[in-house]
Amino acid sequence: MADHVVHFEIIGTDPVALRRYYSDLFGWSYDVGDASSPAVSEPGQYGFATNAGLNGGVAGGPTLAPKVVFYVGVDDVAAALSRAEELGGHRTFGPDGTPGVFVVAQFTDPEGNLIGLAGPK
Repeated sequence: MADHVVHFEIIGTDPVALRRYYSDLFGWSYDVGDASSPAVSEPGQYGFATNAGLNGGVAGGPTLAPKVVFYVGVDDVAAALSRAEELGGHRTFGPDGTPGVFVVAQFTDPEGNLIGLAGPK
């Protein structure tokens, strides 16, 4: 899993309308449930795209800012997040999730681009 893009997210303030938009545009369908972290999406608003070609989701809620982010799979989210900070990045949130199952985090690179990390710990 290490160091490959493994997931994408499109987050907006109206996730139902946003999912409808991408469904109409690309024919995506969704299984709606919860995200691994409330920092990603409000409860019950995460639409896991079932046919987008890459694991991803369209989600959010009124309390979350619109953004697009991709996640890189790593073996150790905390270690990768620390390394990102050592290199000049800034932690946005995390690690969050269930260690041994699925953990996520986000950081901004030195230019302010938002990047996600995902892994088993």
